[in-house]
Amino acid sequence: MTPADTPFPTPRHTWLDDTQALLTGTLIVTLGLVLFRQAGLVTGGTVGLAFVTHYATGWPFGALVFAINLPFYALAWVRMGGAFTLKTVLAVGLLAAFTEAVPRWLAIESLHPLFAAVAGGLLIGVGFIILFRHRASLGGFNTLVLWLQERYGWRAGVVQLAIDAVILLAAIPWVGPLQLLLSVLGAALMNLTLAINHRPGRYVAY
Repeated sequence: MTPADTPFPTPRHTWLDDTQALLTGTLIVTLGLVLFRQAGLVTGGTVGLAFVTHYATGWPFGALVFAINLPFYALAWVRMGGAFTLKTVLAVGLLAAFTEAVPRWLAIESLHPLFAAVAGGLLIGVGFIILFRHRASLGGFNTLVLWLQERYGWRAGVVQLAIDAVILLAAIPWVGPLQLLLSVLGAALMNLTLAINHRPGRYVAY
């Protein structure tokens, strides 16, 4: 029996549901990114581009995350609608603020790079799932892969993994071989989390 065949109406998210999801999802992603940043790792998507630019120039990471996503809001508006775009803009803004604030609130004295890759990748994946299930994203390629999943049924995690591979290769001049290998591991775990837990039909609230 599919969700459409059930006798119960599909539940809607309230504004309170969406608010807590944006705050919780972006904070969880931020914690994963803090681990990555502390260990000198990178990730994929527009956040990965922000990492590479940050390492290359020293410009503030949070500001880069927000600025790099600006061109993708038009795609979000056309393909996913105004509500999705608004929530995505808010999510990216929260992520930009959290990534600058959390390192001031949380001091990490010792961090094993392997743990950073594993825990960071899993945290980012979980944060994305929370945002996706409330029809929000962190902009950029997240918006694209979510639309591709809804339009063509392509798994978001698989498509995102292919894009992330290109971003990780672009980071080679600024990260060492071990950091790059661990970054690949972190990205794989993040996208595996999405591929397993975020499938069409598995979550019926909207």
